[in-house]
Amino acid sequence: GGGGAVALGCKMVGGGSDGTLDVCARVCIVDEQEAILYESFVKPLIPVTHYRYETTGIRPEHLRGAPTVKQAMRRVQDILLNGEQSYPYSSRGAARLLVGHGLEHDLDALGMDYPAQLKRDTATYPPLMKTSARLMSNSLRYLTRSCLGYDIQTGGHHHPYDDCVAAMRLYKRMRAMSHLHLYGRPKDDDDESTVKAFPA
Repeated sequence: GGGGAVALGCKMVGGGSDGTLDVCARVCIVDEQEAILYESFVKPLIPVTHYRYETTGIRPEHLRGAPTVKQAMRRVQDILLNGEQSYPYSSRGAARLLVGHGLEHDLDALGMDYPAQLKRDTATYPPLMKTSARLMSNSLRYLTRSCLGYDIQTGGHHHPYDDCVAAMRLYKRMRAMSHLHLYGRPKDDDDESTVKAFPA
């Protein structure tokens, strides 16, 4: 059911006096076939104090005529809702699953939320996390190399499209696998949440 899954990726520039505040300056959404559904520079609400050009490739002129954060957020919402009038908190309807890596960070930067049961975050999905005393996220770069066998975010400018594609490929791979079989865990109640974390 539903409208399939889409992956979201944002690129952040720096705001605030020291440039450490993350503000969204570019957004990208791809579908399960890795086609771009929306891609745009975004004009932040607050002045940009550090463009982080070495990795973002973003310059002031890119943002001058760009949509505002609110306009970009509306476009993202339209794609996610897929014709639904409001966020479906009970049955999913036509709304799409939202895939990404560190989704809370990206959604915060866009000033929006999305129902938890429709989010598939490769940063907080237990089988993709570091197993230590407490679960910690792996970087998308690390997961792409270790699970998918190729490199992203190497030298030069990073495009959010590459992050979207990597997150979508990770999601599809995990969705297709039988986690219990793969991780050899005993089938007890504790593992039910892990198994159900990435349903289709």
